[in-house]
Amino acid sequence: MSGAVWYLAEVYGGDGARSLWLGGTVAPTRCLALRWLRGQAVRIADGLDPGPDRAWAPPGTLWPTPHTGAGAPTQLRSWVRDLGLQEAASRRLADGMPYDFVARDASGWYRLYARPVHIPSAPPPPEEPHRADRARR
Repeated sequence: MSGAVWYLAEVYGGDGARSLWLGGTVAPTRCLALRWLRGQAVRIADGLDPGPDRAWAPPGTLWPTPHTGAGAPTQLRSWVRDLGLQEAASRRLADGMPYDFVARDASGWYRLYARPVHIPSAPPPPEEPHRADRARR
């Protein structure tokens, strides 16, 4: 197949009742598509569970809760830091296959998705007649 290959990257979220498209982009390389997904993973994780060093709530407002397993924010942050998963995602896209990662917890799920998009090459424009040829017509 001739033409360029670009990469569609999208993020979805939802729960048992609904699914929402949270954003997307088209990138010229798989590395840029994965970089965008990593940025979205951090954005979602920080939106759901800001770090304790963030000054977003007055002191004493929040209290620790018992650990109930890795929630979606923790899973998303782990995906961003896991170089093995990043390399596997890049290889999968290089092989022309889609890639997705889903983080789940009791409140819902978040899906990071990327796939190659083949852009057909445009046919060359027809040649314009030379100036001398146009004058003879």
